Amino acid sequence: MSYKLSFLGAAGTVTGSKYLLQTPKHRILVDCGLFQGFKQLRERNWQSFPVDPASLDAVLLTHAHLDHSGYVPALVRDGFKGPVISTHATFRLCELLLPDSGYLMEADARYAKRKGYSRHKSPRPLYTQEDATTALKSFKPAPFSEPVEITPDCTAILRPVGHILGAASIELQCGDLRIAFSGDIGRYGSATMVDPEPVPQADYILTESTYGNRHHGEADPESVLEDVIGRTVRRGGSVIIPSFAVGRAQTLLFHLSQLRRRGKLPPIPIYLDSPMAVNASSIFCDHLGEHRLTEEQCREACGIAEYVREAEESKALNRNAMPKIIISASGMATGGRILHHLKHNAPNHRNTIILAGYQAGGTRGAALRDGATELKIHGNYVPVRAEIVQLDMLSAHADQGELLHWLEGFNSAPRQVFVTHGEAAASDTYRHLITERFGWPARVPEHAEVVEL
Repeated sequence: MSYKLSFLGAAGTVTGSKYLLQTPKHRILVDCGLFQGFKQLRERNWQSFPVDPASLDAVLLTHAHLDHSGYVPALVRDGFKGPVISTHATFRLCELLLPDSGYLMEADARYAKRKGYSRHKSPRPLYTQEDATTALKSFKPAPFSEPVEITPDCTAILRPVGHILGAASIELQCGDLRIAFSGDIGRYGSATMVDPEPVPQADYILTESTYGNRHHGEADPESVLEDVIGRTVRRGGSVIIPSFAVGRAQTLLFHLSQLRRRGKLPPIPIYLDSPMAVNASSIFCDHLGEHRLTEEQCREACGIAEYVREAEESKALNRNAMPKIIISASGMATGGRILHHLKHNAPNHRNTIILAGYQAGGTRGAALRDGATELKIHGNYVPVRAEIVQLDMLSAHADQGELLHWLEGFNSAPRQVFVTHGEAAASDTYRHLITERFGWPARVPEHAEVVEL
């Protein structure tokens, strides 16, 4: 039988994950993410979907982050009628992320029109909050580690992979074909998340390669946080942390709660300025057993910060000059309340901006990581004089060694490994390493490439 696999995203980049599997009778899309980062990547979000959305039988999501789930509202609006299969926790998180994404898109369009910094006379959102709310009706949550029928000839198993709450690898079996999609692989020995569960075998493997050419190092995140926060407060500054509302915010709160418990934090307030992160923290504590924290640790972590829900409360934080810690979305400073905090705090040399995870090329987070002396925010350039600190050890992505460890879980050699979800250097380095280490055929697919399996 003939099968085709199309790489519609996350090929040559870390964003826009979409893989289309065509069987003799069905079409299944694995992940349905937004492109983020460089403008030429973001513009792909506006292109017509390569196949008629109504022709898709199902969408399977590895996890809730927008670069894996954020295009679902547009797909449903444009005619997709099938189920969106995910874990229960991923669905709960998408209930937060997707409507918020639509709301922000609408707000950004209104702001751009009012301020006149868009080249379009009437800027419009990619999709609306209403589109996202409607799309949520298509979700059909599935349990971890149990076969789920997707079509009459295809079943899937979603296995825990760490990374964030609800994240899964997907083993898809259609007829005699078995293909494994890694999703985003988490860390082994994470303080908060479970270890990735191995997949026993597959004919074809799609593996992420975000950190395929790097190691996170052995530094203790709490020791580093203690040092950075301490020296910032001693010079009278505040700490600003762009953070993904789902996953990273909860990890940061846990580490800060452990530092405070041991008396290692200065007596300054901590603010979680992201309504979505507040709600995600509650969901995190609802899913005990899917992560490492006890109920007590969850309560302690969630109780360490003052929650900021209203916009006026958020603005008031920047009118108060006293040292503080502000955790706010988004994690790569692509939008949201963090932009206002960066506008106010980046010009002050007393402050510190902590980058607590991967920064995709073309984002403001990547610009800060690479030493930018100014940032363009809301049409204006803001000088950057604050100290910038990158904490790779807080990443929720497996590093090179951990990626290899996940592959070691397969009991037999696949026919082919496709290396995806990485910048060019990371993917190619990891491709070469797979071939050297395992002797397996591995290649990096091109965007929009179609291969026969």
